[in-house]
Amino acid sequence: MEKASMSSDTASGQTPGEPQVVAPQDALYGETYFAATAVEMPKRPPLTQDIDVDICVIGGGLAGLTTAYEMARRGWSVAVLESRRVAWNASGRNTGFVLPGFGQSVDKIVERVGPDHARELWTLSQGGVDYVRQTIAESEMQGIAPSEGWLHVSKTDRARQVSDDADLLRSLGADIEVWPERLVRSKLKSDRYFQAIHFPTAFNIHPLNYAAGLAKLAEDAGVRIFEETRALSIDPAGVRKRIETANGRVRAARIVLAGNVHLGELMPEIAQTLMPVHTFVIVTKPLGATLSEAIDYPGSVSDTDWADSHYRIVGGDRLMWCGRMTVWDAHPRRFGRKLRRDLRNRFPQLADAEIDYAWAGTLGLSVHRMPQIGELSSGVWLASGFGGHGINTTAMAGNLITRAMTEGDDRWRLFQPFELVWAGGRAGRIVLQTAYWGQRKYETWASGRSHGSEVRRIRADARAKKEAAAAAERLQAETDAAETARIAAGQIGTHTDQQVVYAEDMATAGVDQADDSRFARRLRKWRDRT
Repeated sequence: MEKASMSSDTASGQTPGEPQVVAPQDALYGETYFAATAVEMPKRPPLTQDIDVDICVIGGGLAGLTTAYEMARRGWSVAVLESRRVAWNASGRNTGFVLPGFGQSVDKIVERVGPDHARELWTLSQGGVDYVRQTIAESEMQGIAPSEGWLHVSKTDRARQVSDDADLLRSLGADIEVWPERLVRSKLKSDRYFQAIHFPTAFNIHPLNYAAGLAKLAEDAGVRIFEETRALSIDPAGVRKRIETANGRVRAARIVLAGNVHLGELMPEIAQTLMPVHTFVIVTKPLGATLSEAIDYPGSVSDTDWADSHYRIVGGDRLMWCGRMTVWDAHPRRFGRKLRRDLRNRFPQLADAEIDYAWAGTLGLSVHRMPQIGELSSGVWLASGFGGHGINTTAMAGNLITRAMTEGDDRWRLFQPFELVWAGGRAGRIVLQTAYWGQRKYETWASGRSHGSEVRRIRADARAKKEAAAAAERLQAETDAAETARIAAGQIGTHTDQQVVYAEDMATAGVDQADDSRFARRLRKWRDRT
């Protein structure tokens, strides 16, 4: 397995700004493209003593690291307990889309909380995007390989609905553009796509390298990160909370639970409000010039599948493709074959693309598909349930919780309508999986119907053009025949209107009809006039 560090040297053929290959990464990170192209990530020792801090963060993913970094910047002492390695699961395995919004659709959010409340939530989500961009730029973070833009595409011909969706987004303050079918297909060369909404302020990053950079920033600010340190129990009573681990104890004034679906043994009542959902990713081998025959867009793309297919170009000429979902563990190679079929369906030009990487990641999905952010009890905070839309919302959550603890900012209460709801256990997972299958079948049918309608329209247009061309040929033949007949009739005195004109003109001019050359000149002049 490869691994990479950032370099400006392009002598080896690397694309400028892309990571370069160095030593192997820890196997815990899996056989992912991001692990293979990661900057160096030091192994941090486990906790082996009792410590006393202001803040104990449980979970070393993006939400936990953001909170730890922001608290340390404000002068608070912080310890992070990570049961395995920093960003080993969803935070380091996702596709790296940094997008405004949430896992839930904006129309459902507006329906639940109203337009004014929804507008404030959207502003917070965009703030998360801005935070990630600013943090990367200010720290000159290594190995990020950013690309700009997000295109959300419709697989059905629904221009009116796309326009209505865009109007709703603009009413919330979104910076967007509506792309017509012609423009979409000039960038994504697939007859499966129609209209799209373009988000020019969204961008894409190497998520594992972003997490590594965030961990380094946190440590430089004074945070202590302990890997391979599982929190076994919490005693939240009193002013100083106690967190027990196998080889040490932490005493802290406040606790932040940022372990997402991995809090099961520690906080089962919290874990039961989330459904663990597995999604799958593949990355092709380098495609060279073939890739540009299918895709001419540098940013991220998602279509309207429920567990939508989303993809982007990585490494210069590879395609990363993510989609499908299951609530049960499944081998990523099996789902990789399904993703490859999805890719071929959208882009037949890439039918011969070979797969270099295939992996799975586990995300936490709440019933309402919104983040779980808030204070559970005095001094115990929760940041969880980012629902596959986590880079911007983890940044948002870390900053909301930090400002709440240090400044008394209460904007985290905007998430109170999205309360902790039991996810239904095994029955809930079965319902979710069944709903996913049903919705996918419907969307496949709808997409096929739109595609079929377009094929029929194209064929009808072709038939109409063929028939019009044949009719034009017949008309031209008839016109030529009539013209020949009129000329011949004029020479032998046929009583058509045109020939009467000839006779009148010639009589007035005193033309000798036996003079063929003068007759021919007069005939040409009359034809020029008429």
